[in-house]
Amino acid sequence: MHLKKISLFNYKNFSEVNYEFVSKINCFVGKNGIGKTNALDAIYHLATGKSYFNPQAVQNIKHGEEFFVIDGEFEINDRNEQIVCSLKKGQKKVLKRNSKIYEKFSEHIGFIPLVIISPSDSDLIIEGSETRRKFMDGVISQLDSEYLKQLIQYQKIMSQRNALLKYFAVNYVFETDTLSIYNEQLDGYAGYLFEKRKEFINQFIPIFNKHHQAITGSEETVQLIYQSHLFDNNLLTLLEENITRDRALHYTSVGIHKDDLSFEIDHHPIKKFGSQGQQKSFLIALKLAQFEFIKNQCGLKPILLFDDIFDKLDEFRVAKIVEMVNSDTFGQLFISDTHPERTENIVKSTHQIYKIFNL
Repeated sequence: MHLKKISLFNYKNFSEVNYEFVSKINCFVGKNGIGKTNALDAIYHLATGKSYFNPQAVQNIKHGEEFFVIDGEFEINDRNEQIVCSLKKGQKKVLKRNSKIYEKFSEHIGFIPLVIISPSDSDLIIEGSETRRKFMDGVISQLDSEYLKQLIQYQKIMSQRNALLKYFAVNYVFETDTLSIYNEQLDGYAGYLFEKRKEFINQFIPIFNKHHQAITGSEETVQLIYQSHLFDNNLLTLLEENITRDRALHYTSVGIHKDDLSFEIDHHPIKKFGSQGQQKSFLIALKLAQFEFIKNQCGLKPILLFDDIFDKLDEFRVAKIVEMVNSDTFGQLFISDTHPERTENIVKSTHQIYKIFNL
């Protein structure tokens, strides 16, 4: 599987540009602020239907313009597949596969497996639990459409339950029967999602540990721990036990929407006790494990986007990544970098076909 070519119209800082890619290594090089990351984000956009860096869809339209279009041609299992994503101000975003519009974007998730490694991944360590849940859900959803479907339903019903709790507070009323309906629905979805997340983490941890050891070459131990209220009890019981609290807060305080992943080094939070180098190694291992997990599950090598990571890595870690490219671990690779010579030296050492785009 690989991306053959892409055309961008009014996307971020691009007015109109066309790129044709090789099946192995493609590099965007140039100064900061020139659009290297935007080019990678356009590829991510085609795979997922959204930007990795800016969730406000309309802000991805070039300043002063009314619309954007991203048009890409992929080769997947020896078939050409055209994916087009477009947005016009004041209208809904449109995603098409071979000229057929998706009714739901969720139907497209997983069709083009992709992993991005970016400096912004540090949010996984420094931000709150929502960021880490999104990482976990993103990996599972690329491989399991039923999981994504049930997750969307859970979030929808939870929003309705929260709205009901606010209604109760504003109107000084309380209807146990109505709330019970939402509780039972949430419990049904939560049990399924909880089991799927446990299953994922159990399979993911050994892969993550292997990559962390390879990248660091050290003996330090790292831990990836799944935390959930549902380890204590089923959701129906938890909701009933916490109803007084929920009424006071006006939202649902327990459930799988509060799940988290604890990132630890030697049994201490890496956010507080890990050096910058240790945090960096943890994140790269996490993303390389994501790559391998998806590859093992779907039988395709995901497209891999390296956004400006050579600035953040020492020679040892770069050498490890080059080693993985040479071992044919990766499929198609996209790299952004500020140093053309450094990039060319790194990709030449892989002895793979490559193409460099100077922006």
